[in-house]
Amino acid sequence: MIEVHATAKNLLGMPAARFLREYWQKKPLLIRNAFPDFVSPIEPEDLAGLACEEAALSRIVQHDRAQDRWTLRSGPFQEEEFPGMPDHDWTLLVQDVDKWDADVRQLLRHFDFLPRWRLDDIMVSFAATGGSVGAHVDQYDVFLLQAQGQRHWWIDAGPNPPTAFRDDAELKLLRQFTATHDWVLEPGDMLYLPPGVPHHGVAVNPCLTFSFGMRAPSSAELIGDYLDTLVADADEAIRYHDEDLAPPKDPNEIDAAAMARVVEALNALRMNDPDKLGDWFGRFITTYRASGEVMPAQESRSRIEIEWDLGQGAVLQRHPFSRLAWRRRKRGACLFCNGGDYALPIADAQRIAAAEAVDGAAYAALSESGRDTIIALMAQGHYQLLLGDED
Repeated sequence: MIEVHATAKNLLGMPAARFLREYWQKKPLLIRNAFPDFVSPIEPEDLAGLACEEAALSRIVQHDRAQDRWTLRSGPFQEEEFPGMPDHDWTLLVQDVDKWDADVRQLLRHFDFLPRWRLDDIMVSFAATGGSVGAHVDQYDVFLLQAQGQRHWWIDAGPNPPTAFRDDAELKLLRQFTATHDWVLEPGDMLYLPPGVPHHGVAVNPCLTFSFGMRAPSSAELIGDYLDTLVADADEAIRYHDEDLAPPKDPNEIDAAAMARVVEALNALRMNDPDKLGDWFGRFITTYRASGEVMPAQESRSRIEIEWDLGQGAVLQRHPFSRLAWRRRKRGACLFCNGGDYALPIADAQRIAAAEAVDGAAYAALSESGRDTIIALMAQGHYQLLLGDED
């Protein structure tokens, strides 16, 4: 089964546990009417305006069908460019729209069947009729929600599909693509694709598509950051040693015994402590593919003033670029925020990571160390104080 209909009870057309067991990272799934009567929280004009922002990551892909030539331009773009665009064969893509639009960000709550730290961003694309980014393959899971208009999708769900890229385009387009399935998605329909499934989408008419992408660091990225941490924390006293050295048969040979000692020296550098390893990963994953830098507020308020304001109805709103996660430790928990870590009681770590906003009651419910952490994060710019007339 590769196509299902969602129900009022199940967004995925089945219990989340079954989806994760049978489809997640295994095979594609088209979910009809996953978001019934869906109304897009953003319009094409809004997306175009966002693409003009200096800090937004935006691209335009155009396709010359006559010559099968693809062109890619990166933003920011000028507002006057869009009225002159043709009515066919181009696509505007903007990353991290959930960081810029609170209504778009609210859609993430529908994906709580996945770890929140696995969700990377919501990319929104507008395509004119015939618009596409070509046949390609992603190395991460993605949910493709049709928001406006119709898009025709083709996928290759066969075993071992060809994944060689064309060498005549800036984009990583597939040299060969043969579809095994195709559908036209209507607003509210959603297509799930695990990593490595070739796919190709073309706008039937002007349309908006939301792409919910996952964080999936490569082994090279994981190893690179892990080694940087090992090197920074390495004990200079741990060195290659050979107190068991015997006279070599050939003094110029690096023999098996020497290599065994090398392996022993490297093993001594590993993070054998689960808390150290977990803390490294928490710092890494909350900074991986960061969408922007969080800066401290220029005007700072004293802690007494902040706590007074919270008691009078003010709210601390989390910065949209701030990524939080937490993990249990041997004792208590560790909260991670954009690469920083904070030792906390488990209840505090859970509450802070889950809360987009902290009001006076939520702040008062934290332990002293939890309140200390909130104040420290606010000083770094991760929270903005909204007074009663500002929220």
